[in-house]
Amino acid sequence: MLEKHEKFEKNSVTLLIGIIIMVLIGGIIEIVPLFRMETVIEPVKGVRPYTPLELAGQDIYIREGCYNCHSQQIRPLRDEVERYGHYSLAAESMYDHPFQWGSKRTGPDLARVGGKYSDEWHVEHMKDPRSVVPESIMPGYGFMAERGADIKSIDKHMKALRITGVPYTDEMIANAYADAVNQARDDADSSGLVARYGDKVNVRDFDGNKEFISELDALISYLQVLGTMVDFNDYELRNKTEEGK
Repeated sequence: MLEKHEKFEKNSVTLLIGIIIMVLIGGIIEIVPLFRMETVIEPVKGVRPYTPLELAGQDIYIREGCYNCHSQQIRPLRDEVERYGHYSLAAESMYDHPFQWGSKRTGPDLARVGGKYSDEWHVEHMKDPRSVVPESIMPGYGFMAERGADIKSIDKHMKALRITGVPYTDEMIANAYADAVNQARDDADSSGLVARYGDKVNVRDFDGNKEFISELDALISYLQVLGTMVDFNDYELRNKTEEGK
């Protein structure tokens, strides 16, 4: 065996070819399964694509670089679970392009922030972070309350995401603008929105300003849905059932 290995060590070309072959084999083994989502992501009840308004909010979240200070990935460690909640599941990020796991935390993890605070708290926090969290070093984003959310072209974003595998239907895309408007209003007919995205969709005026749909409306709608889709009681029960088989 050592004699065969000696041939590689004494011949740089042979060694290079051998390295390339091994890298290709390893790459194929790791990459090919990723093209079949069902083999790498366990299906979880409740996970759905973002509504048009939530998607616009995610765009703002990414635009402002929120992922630089806030992760959306709770690791399966006791201290993390006790502080933030149930550890993150791969299925929760299956429709995120790009995913928002993050690489560091200057601020808290946001994977379970949905429903943790009121809309009013988020409005104040975005305008003046230290008014609700005195020790915060986050800059203010009050300008979002004055800027209209970019929802007129959100259907194009949804079409692009459908190419990547997000299951947006023709009906969802055709009603994208109307759904975004209706989700941010208290007095709108949201029956179509609920029929398309489920009865757990948050429908209300998120920023408290009825004059127009602001970037703050979109961002808060996105934050308020994070970590709320999965029915963890069903998930844990199913896991226990499978373990008992």
